[in-house]
Amino acid sequence: MRQDERIPFDSALQRARASAYEPGEFVGQESFMGAGEIRTLAARAGIGPGTTVLDLCCGVAGPGRLITAELGCTYLGIDASASALHLARERAAGLSCRFEAARLPPVPRGQFDVVLLLETMLAFPDKDALLRGIAAALRPGGRFAFTVEEGEPLTGAERAAMPDADTVWLVPLGELEGALERAGFEVRWIEDWTQAHRLTADALTAAYGADAPAIATAVGMRAVEELVAAHRLWSSWLSAGRVRKYAVVAERVA
Repeated sequence: MRQDERIPFDSALQRARASAYEPGEFVGQESFMGAGEIRTLAARAGIGPGTTVLDLCCGVAGPGRLITAELGCTYLGIDASASALHLARERAAGLSCRFEAARLPPVPRGQFDVVLLLETMLAFPDKDALLRGIAAALRPGGRFAFTVEEGEPLTGAERAAMPDADTVWLVPLGELEGALERAGFEVRWIEDWTQAHRLTADALTAAYGADAPAIATAVGMRAVEELVAAHRLWSSWLSAGRVRKYAVVAERVA
């Protein structure tokens, strides 16, 4: 069973995910970001009442629902998983959220104030094409707010060890900055979240391991083993400096 079949995974992992975060930090996210980090990135991107936000690869939209409820923005979430969007729509009842099913690229056209890409930059091998599409979706002066796993591309051995390695495309920071510039962006804010996300990876690894029998009942033991193995690798790489984690806001200037 693949994790894009979100309904069984979401239900099976909910208890472990909630237990891994400090009180108030779990808001339905499927990532290493906590609620405080989501709020920080939204504030740096200038999201507020009336801001039009496009959230790419939104999943079940935990972060999107949080910022829409608290900041009063107008929100469109895009994801390729129909089951993820089913959950997102159910949980966003009463909020000014819309959701559309789409596989990226291409990025939907528009004149948005902010584009979000949270915890999924690494899934795109062609960063230049992705960034050109994001720039086209933003109005002049619009902001692109994202997180990114920074580092040299995986070696053959690392790729063999990482479950779903076809979704793991690291990028050196200098290359990313060059791609942003070529797409017409200027970086306005960047912050290193490596240490915090290593601790979250550790906590999630422990929580999934402790709840493994119950999780396996819903999604199978192989899925649990791959989940734990992937989180252990991320923890190891973040701890050793093999990968660094950044939060970035870039402005469309061209």
